[in-house]
Amino acid sequence: MDLPFLKQVRKPTLDVPLEERKKMWLAPFLRSYLVVFVSYLVMYLIRKNYNVAQNDMINDYGMSLTELGTIGLGFSITYGLGKTILNYWADGKNSKNMLPLGLMLSGFCILGFGFVMGDSTGSFYMMIGLYSLSGLFQSVGGSNSYSTITKWTSKKNRGTFLGAWNISHNVGGALAASVALFGANVLFDGDVVGMFIFPACIAIVVAVVGFCMGNDSPESYGLGTAEELFNEELSEEDKAVSEEKMSKMDIFKKYVLFNKVIWLLCIANVFLYVVRIGIDQWSTVYGYQVLGFDKETAISGFTMFETGALIGTCLWGFISDLANGRRGLMACIALIGITMTLGYYQYADTVFTYKASLFVLGFLVFGPQLLIAVAAVGFVPKQGVAVADGIKGTFAYLIGDSFAKIGLGMIADGTPIFGQTGWSGTFTALNTAAVCCLVIMAFVAFAEEKKIRKTKKFVLGLNR
Repeated sequence: MDLPFLKQVRKPTLDVPLEERKKMWLAPFLRSYLVVFVSYLVMYLIRKNYNVAQNDMINDYGMSLTELGTIGLGFSITYGLGKTILNYWADGKNSKNMLPLGLMLSGFCILGFGFVMGDSTGSFYMMIGLYSLSGLFQSVGGSNSYSTITKWTSKKNRGTFLGAWNISHNVGGALAASVALFGANVLFDGDVVGMFIFPACIAIVVAVVGFCMGNDSPESYGLGTAEELFNEELSEEDKAVSEEKMSKMDIFKKYVLFNKVIWLLCIANVFLYVVRIGIDQWSTVYGYQVLGFDKETAISGFTMFETGALIGTCLWGFISDLANGRRGLMACIALIGITMTLGYYQYADTVFTYKASLFVLGFLVFGPQLLIAVAAVGFVPKQGVAVADGIKGTFAYLIGDSFAKIGLGMIADGTPIFGQTGWSGTFTALNTAAVCCLVIMAFVAFAEEKKIRKTKKFVLGLNR
């Protein structure tokens, strides 16, 4: 039995002219957009606070790096699995309300995490369990944000809106340290538990407010579908779902499980995550240990990577809209840039080259990350968006993220790859991953082009 607040509301279209309904669209859309943006931002306050708290957890409770890694691994596994399992369950439900629901449940887990923290074995296992549950509940965030924004927007500007939403995790990640430190130092007299309890309280309050604002589609306000409002043809996938009265399992099988393009995007996302997390995880170590920069410069390079990511996230979606929805083609252009820039980063001999190359890499890497997700939206019906986005996230976290954190570290430590070891082997792996992603996205771009031309031909036929 579905929870009442997760049921989709679909009201009869209001008996008012289309132009009037277009004018009525903006206010409820902005409220709904604000909910998914802020909710996802706050999810990062109760995700990245763990990174900030680790040194204090070692000092105050004597935790080892292995113990800290085990707790973090629990989050990654449940988050990766939840991206498919929970988002399959979420499809067909009120996607806007999935955000505050996931945020609230995750907030309670982190609140409990702060209360049970200690140096006993029992505390350690409870921390693993609560942090793993938090990862499971957060797994609904990104996919249901995509689903909500897709229902509200036209195909022509969807990339722009999704790109703007995507900066929520950059902003949340940037704020996480300040919020965690404020909670510990101001509210809990320097106790590390404040780094968890205070952000968790913020999450719960934001979730309550989020339930009371917006909805998952214009249809819930009687405004009609986005296609009706913006004079667009219903996609082939949505038409098939409606005409054939397909069940959730039918949609999953046809448009996700047996959809070649979705699987191509899943594999491309794995390779992209190797590049993204490989730079994100190891740039400060490489800059300090290998390139010989001081610690402050090495850290500033990481900051430049995140700054470039923030700008790239905003712009690549807009650029793909200007290219008439050619997400795959734009991703290929960005990936070519990545393969060219990695060499400058690897052999950076000045502070400027080091920082500039990381800024450019941040700008370029987060283009395909966004565009892979937006491309997936174009090949599934609206009722399958969450699980389609989720399944590629599962692959990215369980394979790409894990390899970037463990595999690249092993290569840097001496495990050979393609006959190379050390950091040269690590960069060989990064370049190989980027090229593999490029090749796969070229196939996606070809499939996308066929779909765009077919739709254009159909529309021209209707207008004759």
